[in-house]
Amino acid sequence: MSLKSGFHFSSRNTAAMWMYILALVILYYVVRWFRELERVPDRGSKYVYITGCDSGFGKLLACHLDKCGFCVVAACFTEKGEEELKKSCSSRMSTVHLDVRKPESIDKAAASIKELVGQKGLWAVVNNAGVSVPSAPTDWLTLEDYRSMMSVNLDGVIGVTLSVLPLIKKARGRVVNVASVFGRISPVSGPYCVSKYGVESFNDTLRLSMYPFGVKVLCIEPGFFKTTVTDTDMILRNIKMIWERLPKETKDDYGLDYLSNVEKMLEQKFSKMPDSDLMKVVNCMEHAVSAVRPRTRYSPGWDAKFFWLPLSYAPTCISDYLLLKDTVKPAKAVN
Repeated sequence: MSLKSGFHFSSRNTAAMWMYILALVILYYVVRWFRELERVPDRGSKYVYITGCDSGFGKLLACHLDKCGFCVVAACFTEKGEEELKKSCSSRMSTVHLDVRKPESIDKAAASIKELVGQKGLWAVVNNAGVSVPSAPTDWLTLEDYRSMMSVNLDGVIGVTLSVLPLIKKARGRVVNVASVFGRISPVSGPYCVSKYGVESFNDTLRLSMYPFGVKVLCIEPGFFKTTVTDTDMILRNIKMIWERLPKETKDDYGLDYLSNVEKMLEQKFSKMPDSDLMKVVNCMEHAVSAVRPRTRYSPGWDAKFFWLPLSYAPTCISDYLLLKDTVKPAKAVN
């Protein structure tokens, strides 16, 4: 066999190999799509408890699941949130006041739900409540700043879950935890990513613990979406407030222009990043609640799928370079 004919033979084999791989990938996604179509029956007898329903994903999910026929228990922080949901949804909708930072509020809501669901148990809890401030460079923050966010984003998730877990075990239902793609990679300073990494870990340990009881534990890891959590005005107000309390030494490290440069960056880049189609996330939540065969993890948003998640697997030198190259530099940054 000549070198030329051998090269052509090798090229044909390589091409065939890639065709087989492509066919297998396509087959995998087609089979998965068919398997995921089936929904649970008797939705009218299944109760779903959702936290953080005043606005954003929680409010949309409560309305969506109500339309799908579930009995929704929407937990709101404000009376206004409760009233708006009652006006816009069916008589199946129930609301409860909930402050996830307070154990007594969590226990009171859980007691109401136990009385409501009776012997049926609770089909699902969706831990959606979360906050994104305080957020700033790490050396601007105090331990109390970390505690204030962790009390909502992590302690709240754990507290709410444990408060209704016996009811979920009774129904062989499911726990849906809303983390973030920033529970897989940390592009922002402060407690937000720390709290979301914690949710990811809690989710994984709970999933293994609940497997013997037939309880499914699922995680939603959204990318950037346009909600109150990503509101640039709120984030900027928070940064300015923290700046004002900083000691002179820290302000000198960053320079007087730092705040104005951060504001420009938020307006020019960050404000354009969030996806306004919140139903991408809500549809994942609904699938996690209602599918017979839900996925273990959902990553709604093209940025999550094609940038943040791949970047989380990249070597640290690459991810650090990409995350640092467009950040605002402190005045005393070492060149």
